[in-house]
Amino acid sequence: MRANTAESAAFKRKSAFAWVWELAPRERRAFGACVGGWALDAMDVQMYSFVIPALIVSWGITRADAGVLGTAALLASALGGWLAGWVADRFGRVRTLQVAILWFAIFTFLSGVAQNYEQLFVARALLGLGFGGEWAAGAVLLGESIRAEHRGKALGVMQGGWAVGWGMATLLYAIFFTLLPAATAWRALFMFGIAPAVFVFFVRRYVEEPPVYLESRAQLAVHGERPAFFEIFRPPLLRITLLGGLLGTGAQGGYYAVMTWLPTYLRSERGLSVLDSTGYLAVLICGSFCGYLSGGFLADRIGRRLTFLVFAIGAAIVVVTYTSLSFGNSAMLVLGFPLGFFASGVFSAMGAFYTEHFPTRVRGVGQGFAYNLGRATGALFPTLVGYLSASMSLGSAIGLFAAIAYATMAIAAFLLPETKGKVLAA
Repeated sequence: MRANTAESAAFKRKSAFAWVWELAPRERRAFGACVGGWALDAMDVQMYSFVIPALIVSWGITRADAGVLGTAALLASALGGWLAGWVADRFGRVRTLQVAILWFAIFTFLSGVAQNYEQLFVARALLGLGFGGEWAAGAVLLGESIRAEHRGKALGVMQGGWAVGWGMATLLYAIFFTLLPAATAWRALFMFGIAPAVFVFFVRRYVEEPPVYLESRAQLAVHGERPAFFEIFRPPLLRITLLGGLLGTGAQGGYYAVMTWLPTYLRSERGLSVLDSTGYLAVLICGSFCGYLSGGFLADRIGRRLTFLVFAIGAAIVVVTYTSLSFGNSAMLVLGFPLGFFASGVFSAMGAFYTEHFPTRVRGVGQGFAYNLGRATGALFPTLVGYLSASMSLGSAIGLFAAIAYATMAIAAFLLPETKGKVLAA
């Protein structure tokens, strides 16, 4: 018995995730809630990229129409993230997280029962409010709950939950589209998206508000004050707000340009079958997961700013190579891993960066606005790719906008100050 205990302790010390065992129970519960919530959010959101071909065939819509549906959700998520950040400052991080999860689950389900393009547009747009709100509440909650030396890693793992949710969406897509006709399968896939609503019960019962937030709220109450909605637009926070938005624009514009259209690209221009496309996406998702985790570890090791630069440059090079040059199946499969690695890893340090730059009293609204300003402007990229693909190849359109996006991110990263190891204060 003692030998087993000793071996277990040694494993925990040597494991790359040894830091998780150093977390207090309160920290681990917040960690589990935020990672799980983001994974389920990703599952619901990523379903849309898989149903684009079925929608085009079933409803006779164009690629541009499909791009508008994707952009509607992203634009609404920008508003949702901003509002959720303010609500999180005013009413609590945990309560806001619960509402956001329930919201996006309900409207994913309603997407499956839409009877026409207009109804689906409304459902996707309303889903976006919860999509953006989940990240805003979850990232602030986790950033405030985890101690400084592990904050980057924890938020990197949280971002890694996106790859897990993406993988779940891929698996569900393969199951539903194998068992059902395409015209029915896309509806069943969306209706399954109600499942994350069950996760709300875990959050409600086990997750606590961060002590630094409770202390800040108590201080505001003593002075009869409330969180200032517009403080982030005044110096000295204005510069951080704008540069953070520019950083988010580059990261998310590149990501959504690639990930919204990649499944369609693999079918139409590479001539891959459904099974082959799923195989490519599996490699891409594995690369994404590793990129998220690596980005989080690097953020705590070399700093947030340098991590942004490394991943932005790597993503630009890989995306342009992947979409502009012709490769055989084996080479394309291999290139899927670094594509996912760099395109996703750019997000790992963002949560920690935003958390460490905004004061606690306006951290929710500041983080929600900066990240989602990037999401709102980056949301235009899928629509632009759709329109541009009418005059050039879809692969070239993806590559062009990805290159622009990651160049923007690299410039913003160069202008941002470093915050590694910062201890949060009320």
